[in-house]
Amino acid sequence: MTRHQSALSALVSELLQDPDLAHEELFRRLLQAGLQDLIDAEASVKIGADRYERSPSRSTRRNGTRAKRLATPAGELDLAIPKLRAGSFYPALLHPRRRVDKALWAVICTAWIDGVSTRKVEDLVRALGNESGISKSQVSRICGEIDEVVAEFLHRRLDHTWFPYLFLDATYLDIRQGGRVVSQAVVVATGVAATGHREVLGMAIGDAETTDFWTEFLRSLRERGLTISTPAAPEGVLMVTSDAHSGLKHAIKAVLPGASWQRCRVHFARNITQTLGSARSKPVNALVSTIFAQTSPETVRDSFQQVTASLESSFPKIAAMLKDAEADLTAFAAFPIEHWRKIWSNNPIERVNREIKRRADVVQIFPGRDSATRLVGAVLQDQHEEWQYGERRYISDISLRRLADMLTTDTPETASRLLMTA
Repeated sequence: MTRHQSALSALVSELLQDPDLAHEELFRRLLQAGLQDLIDAEASVKIGADRYERSPSRSTRRNGTRAKRLATPAGELDLAIPKLRAGSFYPALLHPRRRVDKALWAVICTAWIDGVSTRKVEDLVRALGNESGISKSQVSRICGEIDEVVAEFLHRRLDHTWFPYLFLDATYLDIRQGGRVVSQAVVVATGVAATGHREVLGMAIGDAETTDFWTEFLRSLRERGLTISTPAAPEGVLMVTSDAHSGLKHAIKAVLPGASWQRCRVHFARNITQTLGSARSKPVNALVSTIFAQTSPETVRDSFQQVTASLESSFPKIAAMLKDAEADLTAFAAFPIEHWRKIWSNNPIERVNREIKRRADVVQIFPGRDSATRLVGAVLQDQHEEWQYGERRYISDISLRRLADMLTTDTPETASRLLMTA
């Protein structure tokens, strides 16, 4: 007998034993059992075999499950998403992008109702079939549902695991405030957990990337359980990767003591291009990139010195920039070599920002901070879930365990090297 049959049989038996069981609860549990069976069936198709079945078509095996709570008109359903030993699996019926699409629709409608939307937004609303108008109560209800889910996600505790690596970046959105359209900073934090998976840790919207704003944001992460690294308790944030914004640098020093700061190599390459121009910067950036092609901390330092010396005569300004940024550009070298490519730039979080901008470009001008938080939060929550159910870990759990062992068992000199401050 398959699990699908036994799940439904159990519900039928319970109903026969308790005829007074509430219909709403029965329907909720019936829906939950049915969805779970569909999820398991889809997983069996992907694997090529049912649970415990011997089959020559089997491609991988199950490796536990991840809990997933799904909100439906019948109530909240607790589902189990199978994990695989190789590859990834996320059931098609759960539609991981549905939340973002609903949030985008709600923001567009809010803008249209408030009379602050652009012609493009008005055309989109009419294309959705709302030629004669939109129900404010319907939009309000949808916004309330999304706001509740997004707020729960953005304010969840962060003390469930260790985050050795933290990535910080900002993008800007146009938001209407007090009758004016102003550019607002949207800051985002992502981290690599002890399991090797990435997580979205938080976001905030402010007037500008000031020291006070960044400090308040990082403190909010600390208050939610993000731990700092100390010699006595080293399993906290070991390194922060970001651009060289002065307000952010000061905030990192104040709120995350004990964490190294890695200046994003991609942002530094852009700084070189801004200084020299596109044509002249290409060979210089190619030369600087050789620093990051090394295979040991010693060769990284040697290469850095050689590149800096070779640029002093022809590009003295760039050589001076390199000298000033040596410790910040090479902070990655203190960590396991398997992690270097993953931690020396902000590329991963910049991809998240591009997805935010892609969705925000549809709205163009947000009617307020709440609507911007609603859409950005939904984008980030969907990205977070995709990372959780992703094909593979961002960093292998084996190398992260090795990092943890280095912190707890190696010599004091090694610990101090890993815990050098920015």
